[in-house]
Amino acid sequence: MYKYSFKVIFLNKIKVFIDGREGTTGLGIFSRLRDREDIDLTVLPDETRKNPEARKKAINESDITVLCLPDDAAKESVSFVENPDTVIFDASTAHRTAEGWVYGLPELCDGQAEKIAASKKTAVPGCHASGFISLIYPLVEARVISKDVLLTCHSVTGYSGGGKKMIAQYESDEKEQKLSAPRQYGLSQTHKHLPEMTKITGLNHSPVFCPIVSDFYSGMLVTVPLFKSQLENGADAETVKEVYRKKYNGKMNIEFCEDMSDGGFLDSNTLSGTDKMQIGVFGNEDRILLTARYDNLGKGASGAAVQCLDLVINKMQNE
Repeated sequence: MYKYSFKVIFLNKIKVFIDGREGTTGLGIFSRLRDREDIDLTVLPDETRKNPEARKKAINESDITVLCLPDDAAKESVSFVENPDTVIFDASTAHRTAEGWVYGLPELCDGQAEKIAASKKTAVPGCHASGFISLIYPLVEARVISKDVLLTCHSVTGYSGGGKKMIAQYESDEKEQKLSAPRQYGLSQTHKHLPEMTKITGLNHSPVFCPIVSDFYSGMLVTVPLFKSQLENGADAETVKEVYRKKYNGKMNIEFCEDMSDGGFLDSNTLSGTDKMQIGVFGNEDRILLTARYDNLGKGASGAAVQCLDLVINKMQNE
């Protein structure tokens, strides 16, 4: 019996330009795309990667451009777009609540993946926001909690979320002792993810947000505590679980886990190196803990961007 092996040859590769490849998100996207045979990947050399004219040319010659830049630079790149066929993905904070931009969370609601696939402008979600929205949007959608509910959100993240400067601090041979313990930040309650956490969920009030960075490279655990009295229409923890079972049924990158604890503990870095998210519900009849666990560089950043990018690529290849 003969065995045949087939290699798919893509005659019309999708031209993808990463504007800002040197940051952690850009490097993560680059590593996921560089060996793909359906993509013609463009990156600018060091001597021109910050040159406006070089960036503008690369953007308008691309099918898809992914922006991995500070907010002001991302806005500048968007202003460069002249080619009506170029699709923009922005991994910065600049456009996550902007009119005319689609929010890049395919699992958000029915039809969201199709909106991303058809959009010319998609904003990739923030890392902390991804977990909070994945927990809260379904409950607002199902009217299990009110839009007026007052919430608190805790989020533990690996230090890679702070970018190159923070990574260097934590990995230095002369690391300061204070970095060996978890550190809470965002103390002014003006964290840059709060606007999208509020708008995308439909809440009328921003949550009290308590992000915490700790001494591990990557991983994230977002927790939202609820009292049963905050639930609507007699709902309880089992109601919440059923909402998640129906919402996150394994079709995409978020799944509901009946029990993801390890002997009563919940690790923050279990999904480090993956592009998945796990949703869990813990607690008792009176006090409930909603949890989302994922990689802050995976489903919280680069992995999320590539997931959305693939929706557009699949559409382009089938047209």
